[in-house]
Amino acid sequence: MKIEIWSDIACPWCYIGKRRFETALDAFAHKDSVEVAWRSFQLDPSLPEHFDGTETEYLSQMKGMPPEQVRQMFDHVTQQAAGEGLNYDFDAIVVANSFTAHRFLHYAGTQGVMSEAKEALLSGHFEQGRDIGDVSYLAEVASSLGLDAEETRWVLESVEYSAEVRADIAEARELGADGVPFFVIDRKYGISGAQLPAAFSQALETAWGESQKLTVLAGPQAADDEYPDGAVCGPDGCH
Repeated sequence: MKIEIWSDIACPWCYIGKRRFETALDAFAHKDSVEVAWRSFQLDPSLPEHFDGTETEYLSQMKGMPPEQVRQMFDHVTQQAAGEGLNYDFDAIVVANSFTAHRFLHYAGTQGVMSEAKEALLSGHFEQGRDIGDVSYLAEVASSLGLDAEETRWVLESVEYSAEVRADIAEARELGADGVPFFVIDRKYGISGAQLPAAFSQALETAWGESQKLTVLAGPQAADDEYPDGAVCGPDGCH
C-alpha cells in the first residue's frame, strides 16, 4: 500500500498531521507493507525569499489578519502541537519561501533520506527557529543525515529539482487538494487535514481491506457452450 503525503514545510498543521499519521501507522498491523512518499506543496508561492519580520507580522500584513487574531490562532496551534509532543515557537520562526527547501527534499529523496530530511526541516522551522530558505542551513541538515554538504550546496545553488517540486504542486491541484496536509492512499482514498490518529487508523484499515480484494473480470456468468473455459466449480457443484 502506498501513501503519498502532500505538505509544506511552512505549514504548522502539516507537522501535527505528520505526528498523528505516524501514531496511526505505528499501530497498524501491516505497517511494514506501507510505503510513504512525501510530496511538495506551497501554501504561499508568492512569499519572498525572506520576509523581514515575524510570522505574526507576516500574516497580519500580507493576509490582512488582525495581530490579536493571529496570536490567538498561534496559541491554539501551539497547544495542539504540544499534544503531539511538539514544541512550537512562533516567535522564533524565520519567515522564508519554502521552494528551495522542497528542492532539497527531492534531492534527499534520491539519496534515500527524504523522510529524515522532512522531519529535520519541520523541527528546524517550527521548534528551533532555523531558516529553511538558507542554503547553508540546508547543507548543515544534509551533513547531519550523512549527505555531502558541498554537493548539497551545488545542487541548491542550481535549479535542480525545480521541475519535480512544480510537478508535485500541479498534481496536488489535479487531485483536488487546495490545502495541506493531504494524504492519498493508493490513489483511491484522500484524507484532508491533520486528522486525529483514529481517523487515519480507520482509513488505513479500509484501504488495506480493499487492497486485498480481487476484482473479478470474468466469472460463471460469462460461461456458455461457446466458451466452456469460463465454467467454474464450487461447493454446490459445477456450472
